Amino acid sequence: MNRSERINSGLNIRAYLTLIRSSIIEYMQYRMSVVVMLFGNVVYLVIIYNLWKAIYASVDTPTVGGMTFTDTMIYLVLASAQFCFMEAYLVWEMGWGIQSGNIVLQLLRPISFETYQLFVIAGANLFNFVLTFIPTFFIIQIVTDWPIPMGVNLLYYIVAAALGGLINFAVDFFVGTICLYTQSIWGINIMKQLMVTFLSGATIPLAFFPETLRKIVMFLPFHAIYNTPLTLLIHNDLPMSEIGKMLLTQLLWAVLMMAVAGGFWKVSEKVITVNGG
Repeated sequence: MNRSERINSGLNIRAYLTLIRSSIIEYMQYRMSVVVMLFGNVVYLVIIYNLWKAIYASVDTPTVGGMTFTDTMIYLVLASAQFCFMEAYLVWEMGWGIQSGNIVLQLLRPISFETYQLFVIAGANLFNFVLTFIPTFFIIQIVTDWPIPMGVNLLYYIVAAALGGLINFAVDFFVGTICLYTQSIWGINIMKQLMVTFLSGATIPLAFFPETLRKIVMFLPFHAIYNTPLTLLIHNDLPMSEIGKMLLTQLLWAVLMMAVAGGFWKVSEKVITVNGG
């Protein structure tokens, strides 16, 4: 790499870091939206607590699907906290940009549209990770007497959550691109959210799935978004071969999904129309 290339590379890195920083600052300006998000999450947790309490009370064994009630609640609470920092509502943003025509201005930036969106969302995810997931994690640890080991599993989780975030971004970006053809976002996004949260194990742990359905789900990318990071976080007794397999699977899905989403965008951006133009 010559001197000119090194300078350009350094400028690109600073530009990406600036996007992340500006995204964090923007999120800090909307404090009420953060409060509403946290309140909604609390309501959701109260509902699932009572729901799963009733489910476990209806069976004769203390475990269901190999998980106790405490195990299930720890998993679901962490999954809910992960959803708060990982869901950046990209489909809504892209849909609004397409319908309003603002997307044309975004395309004029000296950076690719996909890269811009990726780093903006990375900033939002980082902000929400610090605000929601870390406090939730330590609250769980204190309330349930530190059931999650504080070791290398934390590092595995961070890596897996980052890869899961890439896969989630690629899914959102792909679905958002579909809006170029439909000019509508509500139904598509609702269907996407239901599919991703269900098949990823965010609403129901995959351990509760019937064996056949679980095998099918493991061949899809969605389990790598939530189930893989949470499994690596909660369990510290997994063999290195299994950990390596899980992370490698995530990496392959991330590369594949980003390539598919990026390729679909390159083909689809040619059909962008604004006010019939």
